[in-house]
Amino acid sequence: MPEDRVTEIVRQWRRERPDLDPSPLLIIGRVQRLAEALDVALRPPFAAAGLGNGEFDVLAALRREGAPFRLTPGQLSERMLVTTGAVTKRVDRLIARGLVSRSVSEVDARGRVVGLTAAGVSLTDQLIEEHLTNEAGILGGLTDGDRAALERLLGALLRTVASPPTSGAGRGSGRRAGLSEL
Repeated sequence: MPEDRVTEIVRQWRRERPDLDPSPLLIIGRVQRLAEALDVALRPPFAAAGLGNGEFDVLAALRREGAPFRLTPGQLSERMLVTTGAVTKRVDRLIARGLVSRSVSEVDARGRVVGLTAAGVSLTDQLIEEHLTNEAGILGGLTDGDRAALERLLGALLRTVASPPTSGAGRGSGRRAGLSEL
């Protein structure tokens, strides 16, 4: 199997700075490259439906809630891990397409609730089928054992990275180096 770019980068750092251990790049660099490749591979069904980045996230978050498919902007923000400002922009675009509606909360007249329209439910149901089929195809080259191991290892890495740092720089610093910075 040919060497990937990350292996080449590590080899170069070992040559240039033998006093350092660049081996973490073999994992972190590959995860970053993988995230970029996955973004490209996962985007086509959403783009074909005329949805921009993050708009399917709104539709999916509402659909996963079950009937009546409604959440406040704050709840959407929490579920999608984005700011309420980002939610507002996405919701505005989806309202213009007739896929969601915004109404006054029945609980608090000052609050708003975002809900899927019938067209939004239909499109979301169609796209989640396409999305999961696409994801299954992407993972098709892995054995069941590989998938189980990868699920476990990625879960462990996510818990490690997402946990508050105990000391020093690194975990949770909020700054992510691009591969070009490696």
